[in-house]
Amino acid sequence: MMDTSNSRITMEPDTASIPDSRVHVIFGTGPLGMAVQRALTADCRAVRMINRSGKGPAPAGVEFLGVDTLDSEAMDRACAGASVVYQCASPPYHRWDELFPPLQGVILEAAARAGATLVIAENMYMYGDTNGRPLTEDMPMTATTRKGRTRVMMAEAALDAHREGEVRVAIGRGSDFFGPGVLRSAMGERVFPRALGGQAASLLGDIDLPHTYTFIDDFGKALVTLGDREEALGRVWHVPNAATVTTREFVTMVYEEIGAPPRMTAAGRTLLRLFGVFSAGAREMVEMMYEFEKPFIVDSSAFERAFGARATPLRDAIRSTVAWYRERRG
Repeated sequence: MMDTSNSRITMEPDTASIPDSRVHVIFGTGPLGMAVQRALTADCRAVRMINRSGKGPAPAGVEFLGVDTLDSEAMDRACAGASVVYQCASPPYHRWDELFPPLQGVILEAAARAGATLVIAENMYMYGDTNGRPLTEDMPMTATTRKGRTRVMMAEAALDAHREGEVRVAIGRGSDFFGPGVLRSAMGERVFPRALGGQAASLLGDIDLPHTYTFIDDFGKALVTLGDREEALGRVWHVPNAATVTTREFVTMVYEEIGAPPRMTAAGRTLLRLFGVFSAGAREMVEMMYEFEKPFIVDSSAFERAFGARATPLRDAIRSTVAWYRERRG
């Protein structure tokens, strides 16, 4: 875990929760932002969602606000009255190193001016290639890829801001996620719609290696927990995950839920490079292929012990995801 002994922020580890009398502000209306919204509205909390258009699908009572993140006054309006700000926004994948740090920087500054707690969603890129060792929060951030180094820079900046007393920060990290609304993921639109359509799932790397996948609703609920709990602040947490299985076993469960025999193909690094001639997304995935060429296991036991949370059983999470994709096809 990250050491916050030098923080100037007063911590009260025995306090159960942070007062929750104000609005919860979510930057980003993609699948993770929407999962956070579902968790908050299920608990009858006031929610304001921020994107560029000011539009999005959500239940009545959820406020949408279109904001230019370069406009500091608009950012202040977005965070006005916020108790917790959730950073779930991201720029296009192929422009992370250029756009991601300044995007998160302005969100951090706006949360600080509002006096809100900032909960940041991250993935696992910052650890780099651990050669198959299970990922824990106390591992050094030794990434050498462009996107991994970007993640390192952003995580260090956020935790430094916490230690300096600028803003209260908690970080939640998830693995490759799946679930309602998730399209652009290794376990997204290349798997569930293909299976429902009687086609072979299109996968990456060695599908007989263990790989942890994070259910999007577990990720969303975990971020809300981090915003609620004083003892979460100033630290990195791996959000709860179901027991790790191989990618082949995961996808077989998808086909079993659909009631069809499993069919799958897998692309390696060389094929991805060829696809990359035509696809920026494929091109950007090449440097991250180590995650699918060695065991990729995420340890989330620290979160589970601290907050008593457990991940949704894998078959239940897959059932929910298949149902969402069925409805989308309809």
